[in-house]
Amino acid sequence: MQPDEYRKMAEVEDTMWYYRALHRHVGRSLRAVLPAAGARVLDAGCGTGGLLKALHAARPDWTLTGLDFSPLACELARERAGGEVVQGSVAALPFADGTFDAVVSCDVVCQVADPAQALREFHRCLRPGGLVVLTMPAYQWMHSYHDREVGNLRRYSRGEVAALLRGAGFSVRRSTYWNTLLFPLAVLRRKILPPAAPTSDVGLFPAPVEAGCNALMALEHGWLGAGATLPLGNSVLTVAQKP
Repeated sequence: MQPDEYRKMAEVEDTMWYYRALHRHVGRSLRAVLPAAGARVLDAGCGTGGLLKALHAARPDWTLTGLDFSPLACELARERAGGEVVQGSVAALPFADGTFDAVVSCDVVCQVADPAQALREFHRCLRPGGLVVLTMPAYQWMHSYHDREVGNLRRYSRGEVAALLRGAGFSVRRSTYWNTLLFPLAVLRRKILPPAAPTSDVGLFPAPVEAGCNALMALEHGWLGAGATLPLGNSVLTVAQKP
């Protein structure tokens, strides 16, 4: 990802509707399976630290570690979230076997040339019974200017994500699409009416639009929090377990 994209992310990650929804989904998924205190969690591909910041606020007794390939991202994450942030690759994690109770990776495995290798590294660094919470951009036919700007090499169906995880030795516990209610607008924007001078879609909308998006994401959060799934959407959320 280009340095400008990291700076854009740092500016909006605490307030933009997409990141707020993403952090709620990941936090809910982790809280459902981890103890309230003592868990060790790795954010593999932590970007500018928004998720680390949100998790620390919700579960201050967890031990959180961030990792990112970009030195700039690591610097911004340390400034914004504090805690341990390590520079490195998700395809070659600089941690011992069985270090973590959970590994989270949000829209990062889609950016590496060998996603299977990254998932094998997650498996190696998890303790037996440990969890991975993985989000990926959905549907290769949706690949667009946005993916090129943020570095996504590929997008995935729910079945493809599950197959990658099983191939790395995980058992899939839950898988769903999300960002469903706004999906038609994403198709319109990225595939039918793209901007004349494309940049990524990372950025704040006017306040009324942000409020509307947040309300729709709250509906999805409630639906998924009740144990339901969504049949389509712009993103895939999967929770899997190391035996």
